[in-house]
Amino acid sequence: MLLWFKALHVFFMVAWFAGIFYLPRLFVYHAECEHQPTRETFKVMERRLWWFVTPFALLTLVFGLGLIHIYGMEWFRHSHWLHAKLALVVPLYFYHGYLYYLMKQFAADNNRHSPRFYRLINEVPALGLLVIVCLAILKPNF
Repeated sequence: MLLWFKALHVFFMVAWFAGIFYLPRLFVYHAECEHQPTRETFKVMERRLWWFVTPFALLTLVFGLGLIHIYGMEWFRHSHWLHAKLALVVPLYFYHGYLYYLMKQFAADNNRHSPRFYRLINEVPALGLLVIVCLAILKPNF
């Protein structure tokens, strides 16, 4: 059971991250686009992608919490690497929500940011993922 939860947690995390890596890239192209029919296509792509990956974000959370439950609260209390990991994961859920907000601005033709802004925020989850994976694999003692 434990290994299934780990496998599903990792699978849904990878699928979620694929979406939150790609959605800001779509925003870059959308912000650069002047052709209205193409902009409408971007709106559809962005909406569909966000709704496609959101269940993956939720299932990542469900299986992560399931792992904590399986290992037990005593293990959780002593796993300081996990506390650091969770301190990085929580902002990623807020980032996911922020992508929804940006998507809604594009949908209303009310984009307020440059393509450069979207290029910069596209890097945020990659840096977070690097540290999260290192914490999960190395499990450093703090």
